[in-house]
Formats: sequence, C-alpha cells, structure tokens
Amino acid sequence: MSLLSRLPASILTLATALPAFAAQVEVHDPVMAKEGSKYYLFSTGPGITFYSSSDMKSWKPEGRVFAGQPTWAKKAAPTFNDHIWAPDIQHHKGKYYLYYSVSGFGKNTSGIGVTTNTTLDPRSPNYKWEDQGMVLQSIPGRDLWNAIDSHVIDDEQGTPWMSFGSFWSGLKLVKLDASRTRLAEPQEWHTIARRDRSAFEADIEPGSGHIEAPFIFRKNGWYYLFASWDLCCKGKDSTYKVVVGRAKSVTGPYLDRQGVDMAKGGGSIVIQGDRDWKGLGHNSAYTFDGKDVMVLHAYESADRYKQKLKVLEMKWDAEGWPVLDQADLNRYQSVQLP
Repeated sequence: MSLLSRLPASILTLATALPAFAAQVEVHDPVMAKEGSKYYLFSTGPGITFYSSSDMKSWKPEGRVFAGQPTWAKKAAPTFNDHIWAPDIQHHKGKYYLYYSVSGFGKNTSGIGVTTNTTLDPRSPNYKWEDQGMVLQSIPGRDLWNAIDSHVIDDEQGTPWMSFGSFWSGLKLVKLDASRTRLAEPQEWHTIARRDRSAFEADIEPGSGHIEAPFIFRKNGWYYLFASWDLCCKGKDSTYKVVVGRAKSVTGPYLDRQGVDMAKGGGSIVIQGDRDWKGLGHNSAYTFDGKDVMVLHAYESADRYKQKLKVLEMKWDAEGWPVLDQADLNRYQSVQLP
C-alpha cells in the first residue's frame, strides 16, 4: 500500500485543490500599455518578448514582436545576437510606436529603431508590426554617448522628444519630427543627466558614469525624469537603483530634492535594493484608471537572483515627489500563465 493511499480523504482533497506552483514573469526593462481592457507588457529579449493581462498580475506570454531580426540591426551593431533591448511603447493618433535598441554589451556600437502597429492585440486581423528602421545611431570614436534605452514623451505643444542614453556622457534628449520615426531638422539636442566620468577614461569605454534608462513622466505641471544609477545584471552584486529629478520644461534643467541639477550629478533616490530584492531599475511609469504605477525589474534573492516583474503604486508626498512603499516589492507577485 502506498503512502498516498493511506492519507486521510480530507488531506487528499486539499492536496488536489491546491494550485500548482506559479512561475513569476521574468523580464528586463519592462514597459506597459493598455488597449481596451487589456494590458500589454514588453521587455528586452529575443525579438522583444511581450505578454498580455487583464489585471497587471496574471500575464499570458504572447511570443515576440519581431519574427526575425530588424533588417538594419547587424549593420549598426555587428555583434547583435537577436536580443532586442529596452523597448518603449507609445500611442499617438491611432497608432502604436514601439521603440527599441540594438547593441553589443558594454559598447556604444548601438542604434535605436521603431516599429509601428494599429493594435497591440495579436488576435486582431489588423495586427501587423511594420518596422520603420533606425532613428539614430551611436558610433565608437565619434560619439561619447550610447544610443540605447529610449523613451518618447510629448511636450505641452505636442512635440515628441526622445530621451535615451547609458553610461558614457550620460542621458540625452533629442527632438523628433512629426512622423515620430526620424529626428527633427534642424536637430536639437540636450544633456539632461550625467554622472562623473574621468577625463582620462578611453572614449570607447562605458566609463564610471553609471547612469542609464531615462523615463520622463508628466504630473501636475512637472516633468519627472527617472533614471537608473549604478550596475545592473550582476546578480547579488547588482547595485541598480531608481533616482528622480523634475523640471518645468521637458528640456530641463531637472533638479533633485536638494536642487542639484541631474546634468551635474544630481538625483534623489526613489527606490533601491534590500535583502530580498537586488538590482531594482530600468523603470517606466504610467497612469492607469486614475492610479499612478511604476513598472520595473528586480532580482529576487530567494530565487538565485532571477529578474522579476514589479508593478508598484506610485504616490506623491506634500512637496510633489514620487513615493514608493518598499514593502510592495514583496506584496506584488506576478503570475505567468501557460
């Protein structure tokens, strides 16, 4: 007689009623959009991985955006290996714009491209991504900036601006034209955030200015610039954290809580790692159904530092600065559906 057959019927009933262990969603650099009643989550991965959900907690894998590779990727980044980085999803006048990056790790041999669609629903007959090609490119030896980690925001006049950047000389902002797929002419560029970088570091090296992943969020007359400081992707040794500054103009200057310009090393910490979670960063921020949320990835200490999705409610203090509850890192747990 087996051990199982000797168990009381009540215990057997309970055991069969318990759900199987549910895997969490493992993502890097998550961004989100809502179409109808569905949320769509996009992240770094082969061809850009994406998911759908009705509640921002249970996520159904939907495959990849690109069936193959962007046609221009290998030319811009010869070491490109099918992993498309740091997507950014925007909606404008009935069309979705999905910006993305191709690069080689630790190199500024990089480019930012954009693909468009009229719907995010892969079951819609109108679902079709159409790549618009490269928007801008960084070239080692020519540029002391890195063309990855893009985010697009409209200013008060409806003009689109792309922020981007990783290490080197920091985070940049450049004006786009009305197509949202090309730079506006004449070109207008700004440096919106940077950290100290030794003048004697080689131009081809990322350097010691550990900053990347800008995301600009408008709220109550302010533009809030979120960025990630320090080091991602190092497991338990990851030191990634989210910082913020704000400005009245999209072009800055973005000042932190102490009034220090982010272009001069400023930035106030919004959230950082703790014992349970390491490497918090590469965030995005949204208002869904009247509630502000921050979306980011974090490495779970209890699961060999695998990257997990976090969606945290973002509140605002009396001075108008964003506030997150550290305990929400453990409260929020995604579920990846079959």
